[in-house]
Amino acid sequence: MAFAELLEQVGSLGRFQIFQIVSLVIPIMCLTTHNLLENFTAAIPPHRCWVPLLDNASASALVARGLGPDALLRVSIPLDKHQKPESCRRFLHPQWQLLELNESAPNASGAGTEPCLDGWVYDRSDFTSTIVSKWDMVCDWQFLKPMAQSIYMAGIMTGAVICGPVSDRFGRRLVLSWCYLQMAISGTCCAAVPNFSLYCCLRFLSAFAVAGIMMNTGTLLMEWTKTQARARVMTINALGFSFGQALLSGIAYAIRDWCILQLAVSLPFFLFFLSSWWLAESARWLIITGKMDRGLHELKKVARMNGKKDIRDTLTIEVRSGQGHVGCRGPHRSRGRLSPQVCLGFTFYGLALDLQSLLSDIFLVQVLFGAIDMPNKMGAFFAMNRLGRRLTQAGSLILAGLCILANTMVPQELQTLRTTLAVLGIGFVGSAFTCLVVYCSELFPTVLRMTAVGGGQTTARLGSILGPLVRLLGQFNPLLPLIIYGAVPVVSGLAALLLPETLNLPLPDTIQDVKNRERRELRERMKYGMLVVMSYERITQMFL
Repeated sequence: MAFAELLEQVGSLGRFQIFQIVSLVIPIMCLTTHNLLENFTAAIPPHRCWVPLLDNASASALVARGLGPDALLRVSIPLDKHQKPESCRRFLHPQWQLLELNESAPNASGAGTEPCLDGWVYDRSDFTSTIVSKWDMVCDWQFLKPMAQSIYMAGIMTGAVICGPVSDRFGRRLVLSWCYLQMAISGTCCAAVPNFSLYCCLRFLSAFAVAGIMMNTGTLLMEWTKTQARARVMTINALGFSFGQALLSGIAYAIRDWCILQLAVSLPFFLFFLSSWWLAESARWLIITGKMDRGLHELKKVARMNGKKDIRDTLTIEVRSGQGHVGCRGPHRSRGRLSPQVCLGFTFYGLALDLQSLLSDIFLVQVLFGAIDMPNKMGAFFAMNRLGRRLTQAGSLILAGLCILANTMVPQELQTLRTTLAVLGIGFVGSAFTCLVVYCSELFPTVLRMTAVGGGQTTARLGSILGPLVRLLGQFNPLLPLIIYGAVPVVSGLAALLLPETLNLPLPDTIQDVKNRERRELRERMKYGMLVVMSYERITQMFL
């Protein structure tokens, strides 16, 4: 008997599935806060060079002589091209003559300047502390922020490479529980690190756990749900990421110190670790890998929770008789199925980790990202069920790219329009992510589904590592990052049209199931091609 039929008997969408969705999606909401946390913990506050006239004991004496802070700032810090104080330079010597000039007089362009040799002074009106102000990651050291973000993405990529095969070998729930614990410990310790290097190491470990949690959560939801409800359940899972974005904005608005904010989003994972031991292992994976007794135990647990206690004896016989050949493990051709993930990670994190470039109020932008994400993912759910996975995937990617490319033609003064286009672009990327998690799980068999999903996550994180680094190209041309962020999803969306369709098809359990499905697809295409040829010949004969 196929596992889908067993699942229908024990209940494919009952109390157990509802309990499982709630238990798995709540951690996903908290997990999202870690992915975008450095929008707030690594925010760059306004800053200027430390200067003796303003920032030591002599400043009070000068103020007593009638020289206010604005006057002292004018003689100590040169102005930039926007007539604002420079962030990274100061005068070699105070330019007292500037106090005698009127407001329209030019700046002391000939005066000598130097870098901020004594450090920086930060505006703490928005954030009392960030890792940027803690370790002076500004001016010549501003590359440290995108480097930290790329190290985090490298951690997710590494976690995807390792957690996928390990989950196929030892089970989904065990790896999920371990990742909850690792996230709790590394995230909590991250708030107390003494230096930037150790901070990056702990963020790498947190990111490693993020990969395991995301992959195993999605796989457990897919493998315990009937075919007709897969898209619905995975859309709920995707909405957890959207709610997480809005949740992060609220928490960060209330907590302006990066250490306390880091603790606030990390400590809940200790509770998730303890509660994970009540989750059920994937019975589909247990049975396919030959662990029949454990599979029966999990199925009986689900039947009991769903009120199907009367099928226990029958269930034992049917599962024993339904044990079949699993199929040999070996390489399976992906036919380019994972390529859109590179684009999604590249574009999403390239934009989402640089909110300060979109609008001064990053709390509002973060809420907007989460708000637009929700209707877009609901739209993706309906599109997947009506248009199919392939067209939804391709359309979402192309629309995301066009929104981002449109921003290159909008002047900087129209901030509202620029923010709107960027938020829409991110929303369509979210739609593509929603479709992709369903699509990827439906394409690969149970015996190596986690390995395949891990491969997809690896390629996605390869893109997300490059995404923040592309922003550095803005030093040469401000439009260059947006052009790249927009062009990549358009090209990837066109490539997605070559993927096979999986709408309303059962999850494959073995490699042989995938091969059989490919043969049926090939026969249908050949049959369709023959019909086209025959129709063409008949039309030709009518006019000849």
